[in-house]
Amino acid sequence: MTDSMAGLLERQQAAHTLQMSVSAAQRRERIQQVINVVVENHQALAEAMEADFGGRSQGFSIMNDILGSLACLKYTRDNLEPWMQNENRDVFSPYDQLGSTARVEYQPKGSVGVIGTWNAPLYTLLAPLACALGAGNRVILKPSEVTPKTAETIERIFSQHIDPLLVAVVTGGVDVSASFSALPFDHMVFTGSTTVGKKIMRAASDNLVPVTLELGGKSPVVVSESADLAEACKRLALAKSNNGGQVCVSPDIIYFPRAKLDQAADLLLENFRTFFPQMSDNPDFVPVVNQHHCSRVAQLVEQAQAAGVEVRSSHDVASLSDIAAQDKRLPLQLVISPSKDERIMQEEIFGPALVLLPYDDISEVINDINSREKPLALYYFGEDQAEQANVLANTTSGGVSINDCLMHAAMHDAPFGGVGASGMGHYHGREGFLSFSHMRTVFVAPVHDPRAEWGMLPPHYEGFKEAMAAQVTAD
Repeated sequence: MTDSMAGLLERQQAAHTLQMSVSAAQRRERIQQVINVVVENHQALAEAMEADFGGRSQGFSIMNDILGSLACLKYTRDNLEPWMQNENRDVFSPYDQLGSTARVEYQPKGSVGVIGTWNAPLYTLLAPLACALGAGNRVILKPSEVTPKTAETIERIFSQHIDPLLVAVVTGGVDVSASFSALPFDHMVFTGSTTVGKKIMRAASDNLVPVTLELGGKSPVVVSESADLAEACKRLALAKSNNGGQVCVSPDIIYFPRAKLDQAADLLLENFRTFFPQMSDNPDFVPVVNQHHCSRVAQLVEQAQAAGVEVRSSHDVASLSDIAAQDKRLPLQLVISPSKDERIMQEEIFGPALVLLPYDDISEVINDINSREKPLALYYFGEDQAEQANVLANTTSGGVSINDCLMHAAMHDAPFGGVGASGMGHYHGREGFLSFSHMRTVFVAPVHDPRAEWGMLPPHYEGFKEAMAAQVTAD
């Protein structure tokens, strides 16, 4: 498999070398090919995702992965032409007066490798693919092995309808992903955990391959005294239920004013039960992808509970571990005021559980957020503009949504990406186009070279150093 992947990459890069200039029309046509494949095969893709999750509704998969991917592809298709235009830049004096010009050109990098993840098994491949094709590149996709039916379906439909020298798909397990990340791509994208992201970056460094890493972290929510508590809890319950909590920008920790925490917990559970009156076999709720991942989420909650931490559940259950072995639809779990030593405070939850923490002063919240790794998302609920500005100015995160969750990640005309442990680089929109383009500066010299007249050419005259030093000023 390694040899065949390496050979495929070599052929793509050779094809790129033969056609390095890719017009806007050609790029639109390439993107349209992918759009057509997704549209014509959306039912097969939805069925594959339903099977991989053991009950993810086809309607949700169409909304989340199919329509989300198509929106990214169409936005790039419809907007890439102005992005491609050369950008004129100012030339330094006095060359600007001698007729020199300078510009920045946006070149395709070549062949881009994209490693997707299982929670959005189509979207995490095709959203970066849209930007990579828009930038004029060729692409090799590596779907997640955790969702094998989806991976097989993607490989089948792309191999049937799209030239592998344009977009190819390789499938396989962890060993294939490791070999894939070690190939000399011209750029690589990985979506997944911070732990695996570090391995991808190490492997890419051997070939000096630039990387875009979309990771995760414990995305915090700050609920202000000024917030509409009922509305905030409704939106938080809905956000945490999205994809069964298996979203890289899902809220993990919510800070409530101390006096409102108990009421907030009641509202979160009440809203969750309104959305999902029963859990078992409920087609509206996405199950955790497999027993291993479900058991991990259950253990995070059960370990905290065993340590004496208060845990409240949206639905009565005898054992979370039993659900993990059966339906995999866990009810919402609220873990209230755990110590920092608890495992649920150390790991991204990636399932239907939330940590609730009380606060007395907003400075406590800011300090606590900053005591952990930088998250992929941060959320603020409230109408206190000064406090909101304080929180945003004194914390760092990949992105922010105000008075809702997840929404910033759906913006097509804004960069999406992490910072620090939550990732690096961006895609979506123009910023995605720039990420997958080589920005090349082109300087055009004047017809007349004045450097000899200025005394700038060797052999240098006596006093040359003094003349240069005289220009060293702070003005």
